[in-house]
Amino acid sequence: MTKIKLCGLFRPCDIETVNLLKPEYIGFVFVPGSKRYISFQRAAELKSLLAPGIKAVGVFTDEAPETVAELLKDQIIDMAQLHGNESGTYLNQLRSLTEKPLIKAFRIRSCLDIRAASVCDADYVLLDSGAGTGTVFNWDLIKKLHRPYFLAGGLSPENVSSALKTLHPYAVDVSSGVETDGQKDRIKMTAFVQAVRKEGRS
Repeated sequence: MTKIKLCGLFRPCDIETVNLLKPEYIGFVFVPGSKRYISFQRAAELKSLLAPGIKAVGVFTDEAPETVAELLKDQIIDMAQLHGNESGTYLNQLRSLTEKPLIKAFRIRSCLDIRAASVCDADYVLLDSGAGTGTVFNWDLIKKLHRPYFLAGGLSPENVSSALKTLHPYAVDVSSGVETDGQKDRIKMTAFVQAVRKEGRS
């Protein structure tokens, strides 16, 4: 069954909701300037409220490898998602500091981006239309990608079933698609999770 990541959590009530819904992953955004940005201290507080079995993913953009590794070591996050210009050298350096899973995000605009994602050394790749733009990219570009990937970009309770039928991704990642006025909406989060799980049973 396709796994679920609910990203951009920053309030205790968000954690309460995911503890009820039990997605496989949640995301904390550590990107300065993002409207969903939280501090490392705030993430630690929220992680302490998170139910066992739900993995916390830290979202970074060109953060120092040592900083990412320290957060993984301290179990503030369980996985790291890299959204910047992190190179193969960066990945190797981070891997020398941690054995925790790494996700590299790719902005999908052409077949060249798919080729880059297909050979990336990260454990998983995340395919998006941009850095939190909340828009859908051309799914036809990724139909021949033969590796596990997180699908992001413009997903919502209304279109996630179509995404699963069309692409069969390893996981789906949603943030703005389950928000109202910039904050996570429990009703939309529930509808998204139910849509994914319903499709998985069909």
